[in-house]
Amino acid sequence: MITLPSGVGVPVLGQGTWNVGDDPKRRMQEISALRRGIELGLTLVDTAEMYGDGRSESLVGEAIAGVRDEVFLVSKVYPHNASRRAMPKSCDASLKRLGVDTIDLYLLHWPGGVPLAETVEAFESLQRAGKIRHWGVSNFDTEGMRELWNTPGGEAAQTNQVLYNLGERGIEWDLLPGVRERGVPVMAYSPFDQGRLLKRGPLATFAKQRAMTPGQVAVAWLLAQDGVIAIPKSGDPQRVEENAAALARPLTAADLQELDRLFAPPTGPSPLAML
Repeated sequence: MITLPSGVGVPVLGQGTWNVGDDPKRRMQEISALRRGIELGLTLVDTAEMYGDGRSESLVGEAIAGVRDEVFLVSKVYPHNASRRAMPKSCDASLKRLGVDTIDLYLLHWPGGVPLAETVEAFESLQRAGKIRHWGVSNFDTEGMRELWNTPGGEAAQTNQVLYNLGERGIEWDLLPGVRERGVPVMAYSPFDQGRLLKRGPLATFAKQRAMTPGQVAVAWLLAQDGVIAIPKSGDPQRVEENAAALARPLTAADLQELDRLFAPPTGPSPLAML
């Protein structure tokens, strides 16, 4: 578990749903995968109004029916819907698709043209209405987080969801240390870099030597980082079980040093990577 700034505890390993719900033929398998993850304790489930134009949220809603109280539900609002007028409509639509009364954590999907002060006010209004419990951001770089924290009410942000994995370590230079100082966790999306990371020879060799899969190593590495929540996506129940098994296979200090050699940390600042 990891504690958000609000004091709420959430799992360090959750489930992402980008591209989940896009193929009707896979719907029941994807629902089974999400439900299996919840059974295994991966009860933080992340989605967004953008994913499949709401299809992901609808699938998540079906998957969590009957177990809503066990789930910490995260969704995201489009930047162009992050205004006082548009955000309530977007939130209501997400709530309807999800089949719930409240979203536990509602994120601004990426920085946009709506002033941050207005977006924060819109989040606060939804909180007062009981439609969201907490709010945060996604795809914010270091400068974006500084601007947010300098915005009235901006210190209430609970997380910054960004691309972070063994192959994309740029946030370690300045963004990750900055949010750690404030006690704000990073939520790492695409831990496998959409599968590309798992095909890299050095990772496969490292994993084989430790009787792990490349995916388990990728997840275990994220779990070893302070203040990081990992949200791997899978529509396959067996892969979800594989991901969950990484919780029982923590990497040693020597393992982490070897991975630093194979996947070097940044040596200077770089633009925030996004998918």
